Amino acid sequence: MNDKAKYYIEKLDLNKHPEGGYYKEVYRSGEHFIIPDYSLSKKKRNYSTSIYFLLEGNDKSNFHKLNSDEIWHFYDGSDLRIFIIDEFGNLSEILFGKENEVFQFTIKKDCWFAAEVINKNSFSLIGCTVSPGFDFEDFELAKRDQLIKLFPQHEAVIRKFTRVD
Repeated sequence: MNDKAKYYIEKLDLNKHPEGGYYKEVYRSGEHFIIPDYSLSKKKRNYSTSIYFLLEGNDKSNFHKLNSDEIWHFYDGSDLRIFIIDEFGNLSEILFGKENEVFQFTIKKDCWFAAEVINKNSFSLIGCTVSPGFDFEDFELAKRDQLIKLFPQHEAVIRKFTRVD
């Protein structure tokens, strides 16, 4: 493991994330609002949340999607390559970080996205801000076969950024 990545993991008290990498929530707004859903129940959500997120060398953030927009903020380490599949099946690739001078990027809700560190001998430390605030109930980790069925034209990248079902 990269020494600086290890330093950040310990200093920021980061834990393993289900999508890959490490994270720690650092902010959850005290204010809430109610999101009605179709079952006539009401979901309470914070206005906003933020986390530190670190990918180390060969770590990847596997394809997942959220019910809210997520803003990524670059802090340190290697640039990242972010893959996004929108609701129409369009695949885009974003180079994110200091080399490309893209320090902040928003991933729209309901888009499938994944990421990898470009320099495998390094790491990437970013922040993620979600509004309305993040809740694991609004997080969906992709199932490989299901995502390939939806977007067969992107099978190679889906295989790379999903786990075997």
